[in-house]
Amino acid sequence: MDVVFLSRLQFAITIMFHYLFPPLTIGMGLVLVYLEAMFLRTREPIYESAARFWTKLFAINFAVGVASGITMVFQFGTNWAGYSRYVGDVFGAALAAEAIFAFFLESGFLAILVFGWDKVSPRMHFFSTLMVFLGSVFSSIWITVANSWQQTPAGFHIVRHVIDGQSYPRAEVVNFAQVVFNPSTVDRLVHVWLGAFIMGTFFILSVSAWYLLKGRHLEMARRSFTGALVLAAITCLLQLVSGDHQAKMVAAQQPAKLAAYEGIYHTSAPGQGTPLYLFGVVNDQAGKVTGISIPKMLSFLVYTNFNKPVPGLDQLEKDYGKPPVQIAFQAYHLMVGIGFLFIGLTLVALFCRWRGTLFDQRWLLWCFVVAVIPAFAANELGWVAAEVGRQPWIVYPTLVNGVVTGGLKTSAAVSETLLQPGGAATVLTSIIMFGLIYLLLLAVWVYVLNDKIQHGPEPIGPSGKPPRRGLMDAAASVAGHAESLTNGHAPGTPGTPGTPGTPGTPGISGTDGNGANGSPEVHPQA
Repeated sequence: MDVVFLSRLQFAITIMFHYLFPPLTIGMGLVLVYLEAMFLRTREPIYESAARFWTKLFAINFAVGVASGITMVFQFGTNWAGYSRYVGDVFGAALAAEAIFAFFLESGFLAILVFGWDKVSPRMHFFSTLMVFLGSVFSSIWITVANSWQQTPAGFHIVRHVIDGQSYPRAEVVNFAQVVFNPSTVDRLVHVWLGAFIMGTFFILSVSAWYLLKGRHLEMARRSFTGALVLAAITCLLQLVSGDHQAKMVAAQQPAKLAAYEGIYHTSAPGQGTPLYLFGVVNDQAGKVTGISIPKMLSFLVYTNFNKPVPGLDQLEKDYGKPPVQIAFQAYHLMVGIGFLFIGLTLVALFCRWRGTLFDQRWLLWCFVVAVIPAFAANELGWVAAEVGRQPWIVYPTLVNGVVTGGLKTSAAVSETLLQPGGAATVLTSIIMFGLIYLLLLAVWVYVLNDKIQHGPEPIGPSGKPPRRGLMDAAASVAGHAESLTNGHAPGTPGTPGTPGTPGTPGISGTDGNGANGSPEVHPQA
């Protein structure tokens, strides 16, 4: 019933649930741009069919992501008033930039992406898709900038403010460029982007592999699987390079975090080097890790020197404190292990695709069906390692002339009102309520997503499409709320290509009771 722990737990639950969706939409957005670009280049209807289908799933994920992210902001005031006072000037600028440069761009073109298929030209629709994708990327920039500043603060000074007779420190911006390009921003941003691309591509690989195994929508599934596989393999290999670069940054900027990641309780003697653990069991009380390690490898990876020891917690704990080693160690190693697993899986699949045997390897396709779960897990574990590894600091201290200064400890960031009697019970009650609401939201997401996947893509014929209309006409048609966000057309509307509403099934446009396509047009691969 410690109020600081409960407040951290509440924020962890809400943000980890929310973070299921942003990387998924960023990764899927890139694939949508690819599919529509291929349609513009080749004019093959199969690319449009695939793009329409994945847009429906993108819209579902986008909607749930927005809904689940709203509650996080309120916790800055309800649970973390001390933190808000300290970082308000820095965080406010970053979040304002996110709203102006990212959210308006993304949401402004979202309606055209979802509803504009038969209302604007293909080039205009492609432009809208590109803007939505870029909007999601810009959003990730500013959120990552704000979080990276907490990890490696720069471009600020501390000003003491007196509130109700009590003095509080406040970080105020003196150089906005240094705030944005603090020592960890670029490394962490690249890592976040690559993780998002891996998440989006593995989601598409999972659904496409399932269609291939079931013998459904084969042409669309083959095209989607091949494109996503190439992108997944490239991003997995790039993530390996990014991870190595980021680990060196952490060693320089947050040495106690790296010590927790690698379970370094004691600094090795000069000339012995520091081992790299592949996996292990942490005994925090004894201050050691039991597992399989490569001698001196961590020293080589960090310093390109096998004999230079990496500082352990015995040297760092006095200045930086001791992070929860068990959680940081296991989360970090699981994330890295999943990364290597994905590299091997995608390279094997690419080799089979080159040989022309990929779609005959049912065991490999089943691997991709379930691989979406560790893809979700890797994105979550990366953030768990990053956030737990900086404890006991919520804003990490800086090293000035060899002296650790500044920073804000997590214990000092919680709202003062929650420290009063009954505060812990209040937080616990809200955790239970949030948990129930998010469980319901998760069930709705899974149900709707499964319904769209089971229904599959609509066949796109070469003729019978209604004439394209202008941008203002497209906007006017949506103003009456007659169209469905996840369908992209009015359910049951006569004349919609391939989806004439079937009486008696208002919930599934253009299908009979068994989910079979009710269109008079039959695509060759349907």
